[in-house]
Amino acid sequence: MKIICVGRNYASHAQELGNKVEKDPVIFFKPDTAVLKNGSVFHIPDFSTDIHHEVEIIVRIKKSGKHISPDLAHKHFDRISLGIDFTARDIQNELKKSALPWEKAKAFDHSAAIGQWLPVNIFESIQDLPFYLQKNDRIVQEGNTSHMIHPIHDIISYVSSFTTLKVGDVIFTGTPSGVGPVHKGDILAGWIQDKHVLHVFID
Repeated sequence: MKIICVGRNYASHAQELGNKVEKDPVIFFKPDTAVLKNGSVFHIPDFSTDIHHEVEIIVRIKKSGKHISPDLAHKHFDRISLGIDFTARDIQNELKKSALPWEKAKAFDHSAAIGQWLPVNIFESIQDLPFYLQKNDRIVQEGNTSHMIHPIHDIISYVSSFTTLKVGDVIFTGTPSGVGPVHKGDILAGWIQDKHVLHVFID
């Protein structure tokens, strides 16, 4: 499997980090070693002093495809959930200063927490889904898929124009504003509407 991530897909998040909103989706990848299973412990790596949470709607590919049109994208996934793109912000900021790739800050082991998968068809519309993340019982991030710059179907189409999507691939669709640091002892919990789908302990 591969993990495809979309950056700067909510204007509010781009603004909070001082980034411009790009015309096309910003794409980067994480390896399969980045996966952190739901309910697991995330151990803060010793190479960073500023790990941030970035909660995102994620989708799982069920049917392989290349050059998928947006109107057929719905045929290529049937599960959604929440994920956390853990980011070493201190390292990312240094890389950005030199216009270098972000992978060291984004693709390290267990940097992609993946929640409980839910069938897409239980939701009336995936284009208007509220979701949120709590840290220690306090909401720190709130979003809605209707606020995406690039909707899910367009993301699938765009990504598939560059790389073949295969069964089991996961797409992180971008994070809303409110990203922030995690510390040892924190508990992160995420909801899509009223469904609790994600739980991570920080150590």
